[in-house]
Amino acid sequence: MTEELAKSYDPAAVQVEVAKVWEQEKSFHAEPTDPGEPYSIVIPPPNVTAALHLGHALNNTLQDILIRRARMQGKNACWLPGTDHAGIATQTVVEKRVMQEQGRRRTDFQRDEFVQKIQAWKDEYEQVILGQLKAMGCSCDWERTAFTMDEPRAKAVREAFFQLFKAGLIYRGKRLVNWDPVTLTALADDEVENEEVDGFFYYLRYPVVSEKDRATSDAPDSSLVAHHSSLEQEYITVATTRPETMLGDTAVAINPTDPRAAALRGKFVKLPIVNRVIPIIEDAYVVKPVQYGGDPADSKAQLATGFLKVTPAHDQNDYEIGQRHALPVINIMAPDASISDKHGWTDVGDAGFLLGKSREEARKLVVKWFKDNGLLEDQKPYRHSVGHSYRSHAPIEPYLSDQWYCKVTDDRLAGAALRAMTPSQRGSPLHLPPGDGRGEGASSIPGDSTRPAPSPQPSLEGRGSEGGLKFYPERYAKTYQTWHENIRDWCISRQLWWGHRIPVWTKHYKSERQWWGEEPGSDSDHLNDALCLLGNDDIIGIRFWHDGAETQQLHTAPPQKGGFTVVICLPSDVIQCEYYDGQPQHLAERLNHAGFVQDPDVLDTWFSSGLWPLSTLGWPDSSLSTLHSPLTKWNPTSVLCTAREIVTLWVSRMVMFNEFFLGQVPFKDVFIHAMIQDGEGRKMSKSLGNGVDPLDIISSHGTDALRFTLTSMATNTQDVRMPVVRDETTGKNTSPKFDIGRNFSNKLWNAARFALHQIGDFKSGQSQIADRKLQMTMVDRWILTRFNRTVAECDEAIANYRFDVYA
Repeated sequence: MTEELAKSYDPAAVQVEVAKVWEQEKSFHAEPTDPGEPYSIVIPPPNVTAALHLGHALNNTLQDILIRRARMQGKNACWLPGTDHAGIATQTVVEKRVMQEQGRRRTDFQRDEFVQKIQAWKDEYEQVILGQLKAMGCSCDWERTAFTMDEPRAKAVREAFFQLFKAGLIYRGKRLVNWDPVTLTALADDEVENEEVDGFFYYLRYPVVSEKDRATSDAPDSSLVAHHSSLEQEYITVATTRPETMLGDTAVAINPTDPRAAALRGKFVKLPIVNRVIPIIEDAYVVKPVQYGGDPADSKAQLATGFLKVTPAHDQNDYEIGQRHALPVINIMAPDASISDKHGWTDVGDAGFLLGKSREEARKLVVKWFKDNGLLEDQKPYRHSVGHSYRSHAPIEPYLSDQWYCKVTDDRLAGAALRAMTPSQRGSPLHLPPGDGRGEGASSIPGDSTRPAPSPQPSLEGRGSEGGLKFYPERYAKTYQTWHENIRDWCISRQLWWGHRIPVWTKHYKSERQWWGEEPGSDSDHLNDALCLLGNDDIIGIRFWHDGAETQQLHTAPPQKGGFTVVICLPSDVIQCEYYDGQPQHLAERLNHAGFVQDPDVLDTWFSSGLWPLSTLGWPDSSLSTLHSPLTKWNPTSVLCTAREIVTLWVSRMVMFNEFFLGQVPFKDVFIHAMIQDGEGRKMSKSLGNGVDPLDIISSHGTDALRFTLTSMATNTQDVRMPVVRDETTGKNTSPKFDIGRNFSNKLWNAARFALHQIGDFKSGQSQIADRKLQMTMVDRWILTRFNRTVAECDEAIANYRFDVYA
């Protein structure tokens, strides 16, 4: 040894020099043709919303340990890095920045202009994130860095949408969706967070009428007077936490086994304020109050009146009741959740004073009106769970809307995902999803334009791989299984500007002759739609009916001369338009020029993220089916390291897509690591001021200290706590736990310095090692024994994802 190590460990100096060597030597680049057993990891792509936090540092440290171990074992190891466009999250943060800096809303800009602002944000934070990963010592194959909206990923998205559509697994339908009134977009079920809130149960009186066209009864029914003996007029009382939605009531329901049901059969109520006369119906969903046969142990029965106001347009359960009884659906709100008569509500009655009010303001005004008119019977404090948007944190509004859905209830998706589980982790008995095409929010309504055909019932025997997916810790297999057993069709469209635009174009026309440039006749005044769906190799067209639920058989055509084919289905003919340009963006221009309009919505972020193990390895490029392609070599990947909150959001979709497109799992193991909290068990966040920036720790303690400390905390528990304190010198957050990592790094440095000093100019070589085996003392052999034992224990710990034991 000719060069002596520095007396003290200076992480900053060492890290810079080591990083230079890694980059110059391309130490982490892998090729499919390289020798060795394949081992691969795809990074959970961080959102480009902001810089990385400690959770990312933990996640990527664990992946780095796994990939470096694989390289040391002689495997052909590839770790693919990248970032996620994070549709709603990124658009939201950019909207906030533009509002703060310019005082302008997104809608004050042209779409392309605002998307460019988001693109600039993405470019800025993508570089920050990749720089952070490199500073953490992540040994990714940087030449393969991907972004979920770059052209290779966009091509994969188009192809996936195209294939799923042709297979009948993507459809458009009118549904009651989870609507975010702040970001103005639909959300999937797993993007809704339930929060306990303090509210009230309001008890509202609705006058009863004997016939639909009668005025309110003057003579009370004796069976009802017994329940309301102090009143002179017959009425029923409904209990609700949302009195403002009574404006959209289309029925009142009672349980058929309620003793009062017979007396009310065939009667109606006159809805106050709007003066709408609505029927009293019978439905077993209604909870009976305790005094009329309800369960005394049921908290709802203790509060219930036995009469349920049915508002199909603004409540999931009411929507289902409405479907069973063919009730009208009256939407009383605008997309921003203000009261509006512009979205399907016509019989406003005396409710004009509520128009334009927010739902919260309307609630207060409706309660006041009922109180002033003697129709507010009572109000009781009530703490209950309310769904909130995971992004804006606003209360979700059930909202009737046309959306695109992926039919994940189908056996080819949910069934394949269940069959992918290793048999030892499957619960028994295995309850499978109904496969009836139910969308997130509610079932389709009559007249739905592209209602899906019934799905094949999911089963344990079918297409896809069998039992190759294993969870660590095992308890998360139950989370995964339960999700797929109760899954509903996935709403994949989002009313955003940032994301993969849905590759569908439509054109309205009145007749075939108008399409050919002729004037339509007097008998051709009905409207139809021609729809074009852009794939990578061809386009399929579909006819939409405005007055029915049927869809014409799909017509497809092969690519011509490497170009694209448009097939447009008209009511009586099929028109085929061929374009040979070969560029999808040019074809889009031709469609736009021909009068077709592209769907304004974008796909849910998780659609492109669900393709990540495929798209990062080159799918759908047909040349990648060769023996030595990245896709063939490294898919399935070896392991996915992620957090528990995206088992349903991400893991599920990746498994379903990989199974559908390749017939195999996307990864063999799924390791769910603990979540880092502060010392009080709170989530780290900017608002609480308890977050710790990984780069601050790298600056003060070094990368090795950061990595060692986080690895030692990677237990198999759900959460781990890290006390957070303010560094008086720097004014930044830190934790005394990192001192442990720094001290350990210093000890390793000093031990290495001592050892190198002792061996002097000795140079390692196989012949010298062989000769010295004969000269080993008992102490030498003891040291080697302990060394080999440590190596074996470390290897076993990593193999079982016990990183805390390894540390």
